[in-house]
Amino acid sequence: MEMKIGVIKGDGIGPEIVDEAMKVLDRVAEVYGHSLSYTQLLMGGASIDVNGVPLTDETLAAAKESDAVLMGSIGGDAKTSPWYKLEPSKRPEAGLLSLRKGLNLFANLRPAVLYSELKGACPLKEEIAEKGFDMMIMRELTGGLYFGKRSTEKENGMLVARDELTYSEEEIRRIAKRGFDIAMKRRKKVTSVDKANVLDSSRLWRKVVEEVAEDYPEVKLEHMLVDNCAMQLVKDPAQFDVILTENMFGDILSDEASMVTGSIGMLASASLNETKFGLYEPSGGSAPDIAGKGIANPIATILSAAMMLRYSFDLDREADAIENAVERVLQDGYRTVDIMSEGMTQIGTKEMGDRICSYIG
Repeated sequence: MEMKIGVIKGDGIGPEIVDEAMKVLDRVAEVYGHSLSYTQLLMGGASIDVNGVPLTDETLAAAKESDAVLMGSIGGDAKTSPWYKLEPSKRPEAGLLSLRKGLNLFANLRPAVLYSELKGACPLKEEIAEKGFDMMIMRELTGGLYFGKRSTEKENGMLVARDELTYSEEEIRRIAKRGFDIAMKRRKKVTSVDKANVLDSSRLWRKVVEEVAEDYPEVKLEHMLVDNCAMQLVKDPAQFDVILTENMFGDILSDEASMVTGSIGMLASASLNETKFGLYEPSGGSAPDIAGKGIANPIATILSAAMMLRYSFDLDREADAIENAVERVLQDGYRTVDIMSEGMTQIGTKEMGDRICSYIG
């Protein structure tokens, strides 16, 4: 297969961790007979330094011409970087928001996996961590409360703030279909999270999700109220496969799920549109304090590359090869500094990429 990949290395540790992900992709292409071409794109602080803006029209157009985009971390130190003396619309993160909007990325995927080798980092009780967990949070990214009408006005001598939560049938249907499609590649269970006992938008959400479920008879569907889901994530996270939910609930629950894994340096993410196109990036930040030191953990970015192979190119075997290689490296006791524990062997960014490559093929 020929794959055209846009690459945004980004800021801080971004170039270092993306280089390792590209190294792993090249190894996969070599072993499995694929052809990769990369187009280097500037966004965020790196684009500000060269172009004066965090995202140019040319970069957005080039991203649209790619089959998928692999991205590092965006941004810098808000206290010291000159990027944050600019108005908000010209800061690094504004480029990411514009890119997501320009590419119509409506579905956010945030896996939360507790590897048995890292269970000691999990903040939950030992008997819960022992069971492990592997879930995918599917968050609707472009609708709901964050994108509704808002106002702050004075009424009867007092300020009154309003935020409107709106979802259409089509917005719900397209994220639900994507959630069930993802479940078919996993353990075939969807937990749809809403607040249908209170909100009209959630009652419509539940109705449409049930309609979509009829087209996926192999997938088990359950409904769960968001407050209960928040409790269950710390009580029994192993019960979840795919969590399907709206924008604000997904924002909160995905952060909770990432925390119970114990290390954000291990967490991949993806944002997809209505085609096979996706933007793949680590969940962590740009960590400017360690940039250039060769100690950043590249695993989240490498796992994001595996997601790219699975969801944009339907290369499940190749994605499995990367994920299995990561697990084998952890089993052999190799750790970057952020996941280091007693008795393990500490290695740097490049060596972690090399060792993962060595287990592929």
